[in-house]
Amino acid sequence: MKTIIILAICFISLGLSAQQPLDTLYANELKNVALFFPEPVRQGITGAAHFVFNYNRETQQHFGLLQAQPGPDSNLLVVTTNGQVYSYILKYRPDLTQHNYFFTEQASIGNETPIMDDIDKMKQKVDSLGRTMDYLKRASESVLKSASEKVALIREKDLYLKLFQPVYYGSEVFLKMEVKNASGVDFEIDYLNVYTLNGTDRRQSSFQSLPLSTIYAHNLPKLFKKGQSRQFVYVLPKFVLAASEKLAIELRELNGGRTLVLQSNL
Repeated sequence: MKTIIILAICFISLGLSAQQPLDTLYANELKNVALFFPEPVRQGITGAAHFVFNYNRETQQHFGLLQAQPGPDSNLLVVTTNGQVYSYILKYRPDLTQHNYFFTEQASIGNETPIMDDIDKMKQKVDSLGRTMDYLKRASESVLKSASEKVALIREKDLYLKLFQPVYYGSEVFLKMEVKNASGVDFEIDYLNVYTLNGTDRRQSSFQSLPLSTIYAHNLPKLFKKGQSRQFVYVLPKFVLAASEKLAIELRELNGGRTLVLQSNL
């Protein structure tokens, strides 16, 4: 069976190092604490809003800045461009004894599981669930062919990412999307992730993101050739956004710097 399953960014294979106690980082609201990593930071998430980890989302850099307000302990998860995952306990401290942290790759707790490796490992399981996969395929094809209202659109460097009105059916949500490559260069996908954002527009850095697991992708190509437009469907477990939440879709280029991040209140 050639069904493709796309796993979320946080489907991480961890070794025995993940069982070891996490290091603790201290921060406050008066000084920036700089965290340096061996590879550029791709994503950084704190577990509570009173801890903020700022990093360059447009031009990836090897460091991020940590600040904190008084409050309970939390945690920080950082993923670098090579898929290495770093995790730390965060604590507020009014007086800081260390303002810069330099991490080596040995400090990583694991690496993201490559998508194609996961597909190979899941083939046998998919075959055993053939009836369910056949339903997802037929339902996705129906969603793809149906007339849909656009709910969000983003354009960056002549690349377009469009989201249509989600379709809720049973325990799944069907997200119909479209990518148009109007640039003069082919676009090869590194990943396309879906997650929720919880925060306020007044302080973009305070957004907390939560990845949503994608259980099936229909008609998604690996490469969008220049001038090509293609629609596809992602199937996720049913979810409902809270009033303070947004849906975010992040599309990143493989071996390139182009990234699209679409946000919608639906």
